[in-house]
Amino acid sequence: MSGASHVTQRARRAIYADADAIVRAEYARDLRPDAVARRVGTSRRQLQRVFAEVGGTTFAAHLTRVRLDRAAELLGRDPRPVREIARAVGFRSPGGFSVAFRRRHGVPPSAVRDCRGSGSRDREPQQVAAGDEGRGR
Repeated sequence: MSGASHVTQRARRAIYADADAIVRAEYARDLRPDAVARRVGTSRRQLQRVFAEVGGTTFAAHLTRVRLDRAAELLGRDPRPVREIARAVGFRSPGGFSVAFRRRHGVPPSAVRDCRGSGSRDREPQQVAAGDEGRGR
């Protein structure tokens, strides 16, 4: 790797780290890639390129993943209704949240909520789904 490309890679990793920190801190807000790009001192196109090259994903997919993972944490310990959890992590539509949650975690949000009192509180949503296979859904 040449010196210039090494510097470029380091700069891209720094941009990714800064943007990721914003996403993780502000996931519940209406985060737009152009606004995040401005905040980290780059263009929207460069931010998209950085997420693809460094993160192996898109900005939107990363934001959604952070939101859904936070929702899984909240569903395991927060008594609020699923629709309020959805709003709290940045989803506007409870239906869209449920579809995305199932796609990410393999179970509907209610399955994570239902397992709270069953001694499986520390299990990941995928583990809950694997443990529920024999229940005849």
